[in-house]
Amino acid sequence: MKRAVVLAGGRGTRLLPYTIALPKPLVPIGDAPILEIIIRQLVAHGFSRITLAVNHQADILRAYFADGSKWGVEIDYSLEKTPLGTMGPLKLIPDLPDNFLVMNGDILTDLNYAGFFDTHVSKKRLFTISSAMRSQKIDYGVLEVEGGGSLVGFIEKPVLPYVVSMGIYCLSRQVVDLIPDRKPFGFDNLVLDLIARRKPVSVVAHDGYWLDIGRPDDYQKAIDDWPRLKKMIVL
Repeated sequence: MKRAVVLAGGRGTRLLPYTIALPKPLVPIGDAPILEIIIRQLVAHGFSRITLAVNHQADILRAYFADGSKWGVEIDYSLEKTPLGTMGPLKLIPDLPDNFLVMNGDILTDLNYAGFFDTHVSKKRLFTISSAMRSQKIDYGVLEVEGGGSLVGFIEKPVLPYVVSMGIYCLSRQVVDLIPDRKPFGFDNLVLDLIARRKPVSVVAHDGYWLDIGRPDDYQKAIDDWPRLKKMIVL
C-alpha cells in the first residue's frame, strides 16, 4: 500500500489576498482546488491512503475532502494544535509505514509520483528529495577580486543556476525518530541533522513541470499554465 502525507496546515500569508477566506490548498486551479488536483494525481499513481496534516482552517478542509471516498481513496487527518513546521507534524502520526511520501499541499507538477516512490523503496533509501533547477538573476555587475584588491574578472548581471527542493520527499520510517516531539521542526532542520549525522540523503532531479504556488505571481502562472499542463498529467 502506498501512503502519502500532504502538508496542508499553513496560513498561506504569502498568497494574500486569495487566502483571506480560503485555506491555501483550496485555491482553485481551473475547476478544482490545487489540493484536489494533488489527491487525484496521487490516486492515479496508486496511493491508497492519504493523511492530510492540517492546522489553519482545518474544519474547511475536512468538510471538503471528508473521508476521500469521492476520489476512491482513504483520507484521514492529523491535527497540529500549534504550527510544527514541515516535518514536525509527522511525529503526530502514529501508524506511518516503513516508507511513505511527504509533500506540500500547494504544488503543481507532472512528477511521476509512483516512480519516485517505487525507486526510493527499491533502492532502500533513507530520505529522498525530488529536485528541480531554478536560476536567479543578479541585478548587479559582479566583480571577481583577488587578495589585495586586484580585479581579475567581471560578469555583467549573471544568471546563477540552483538545484532546489520541490517540496516532495520520500522517507523511511527511521527518519521520524530524529524529529523531536511537539516542537517546530522543518525540512531544513531535518536535512542538516541528517548531514551532521552522516546519514545518506538522495536527490532525484525532475526536469519536467514544477511550480510552488506560494505567491500571487505563482498562482497566476499556475492558472495560465493549467490548460496545457492538465493534458500532460495523470488524473
